Amino acid sequence: MGERKRAQAAAALGTWTEPDEVLARGRALRDEVSFAAHRETHLARDRPSVLEFMNISNEGRLEHLVPLRIGRMLANPFAFFRGSAGLMAGDLAAGVSSGLEAQLCGDAHAANFGLYGTPEGQIVMDINDFDETLPGPWEWDLKRLVTSLVLAGRTGDVSEKGCREAAEDAVSAYRSAIRHLAEIPFMDAWTALGDESVLSKVKADDLLKDFSKAAEKSRKNTSARFAAKWTAHDGEQWRFITNPPTFTTVTDETRDAVVGSLPSYVDTLRESRRNLIMRYGVSDVAFRVVGTGSVGLRNYLILLHGNGNEALVLQAKEARHSALEPFLAAEPAKHEGKRIVHGARLVQAETDILLGWTTIEDRPYIVRQFRNRKGEIDATTLKRDDLDDYGRLAGALLARAHSRSVDPRLLAGYFQGTGGDDLDEAFARYAFDYADQTEADHAELVDLVKNGTLPALIE
Repeated sequence: MGERKRAQAAAALGTWTEPDEVLARGRALRDEVSFAAHRETHLARDRPSVLEFMNISNEGRLEHLVPLRIGRMLANPFAFFRGSAGLMAGDLAAGVSSGLEAQLCGDAHAANFGLYGTPEGQIVMDINDFDETLPGPWEWDLKRLVTSLVLAGRTGDVSEKGCREAAEDAVSAYRSAIRHLAEIPFMDAWTALGDESVLSKVKADDLLKDFSKAAEKSRKNTSARFAAKWTAHDGEQWRFITNPPTFTTVTDETRDAVVGSLPSYVDTLRESRRNLIMRYGVSDVAFRVVGTGSVGLRNYLILLHGNGNEALVLQAKEARHSALEPFLAAEPAKHEGKRIVHGARLVQAETDILLGWTTIEDRPYIVRQFRNRKGEIDATTLKRDDLDDYGRLAGALLARAHSRSVDPRLLAGYFQGTGGDDLDEAFARYAFDYADQTEADHAELVDLVKNGTLPALIE
């Protein structure tokens, strides 16, 4: 067995290994891929043009919403970056790999870290989008994160020095969190939460005000609050109040298909949660546009009637093949919704208790709570010091997420010894070079819209 495979198998069930041996296996990987190797930005040999990429990524989407997707990606380079995970995946695949795999978010940009409520009512922050999740090289997620920080900073007029500090400190926080997780009991590492206490651990106290403000807002972001604004009683039952073109009614055929898929969804929940969801009744179904990268996918809101006037809104979101799949040696998923749910359950410290999957009109979907006390900190609005703190927080959260699928001791071994700052600098250099490439790609999209090659709807 090669050194890389031995490293991955170090903690097999029933085999206890000395921590120093696991660390040594991680260090050995650095002999094959040095820190400096991560500096280089490689582009895929057969990299598509922006026009080719947009056309390919728009395949299968609802045609009338494609101009809206393009319009949202047109806003700035960071918005383009949010919608082009597949383009970057091909470029990452052309680069180096350390040989250690984790369950990737697959799209770990700065806007995909958000706040949400645990079943106990605690507000935590974690990765909150797993559409692209697959096992793959841990550094893919980290490189996507640090590049996004540079782009978010530039969008918010943060200086280049400030953007560099945010990128470097995100990597430093990732390394520090991995080292900490490698030294504590397995159970403590597994149950670590991204709550407010993490801010002080990663020296991100300047972000406390932003976190507290976002947490307070997220506590109010519930199904009941959404229903109070966007539903009405028509004398017979509750109905959604739609708001075209982003929130629209569905045909009776589609409504029946969505409702008919719910028994299959319920079967994917844990038994106790099945008992919970079966107490509700379906009142209405509507279509709603969400996100940037997800615009054009089929996305339904399902209004459920609970105890008395209680309202619960579920979201059924179309699940497509991961944009990373063509570039990783992963078996095709039997059900893309199940792939996403599996990734979320493996990576998140606390997962939505109503997260599951189903099939609607022969298409795979995930189903989850629509407003589960969710909130966000918009990285593009942060000033220099706050962006730096946000980078530290996101880096630490990403490390915790990865530690659930790769032994943190292996990664700690790879990072061990002198030269940690060299790794931070290498990733930051990559981030700046790839941010420049993204800006060039975005400029190409702007030209395609200006000359009428691609349609765009500006909101």
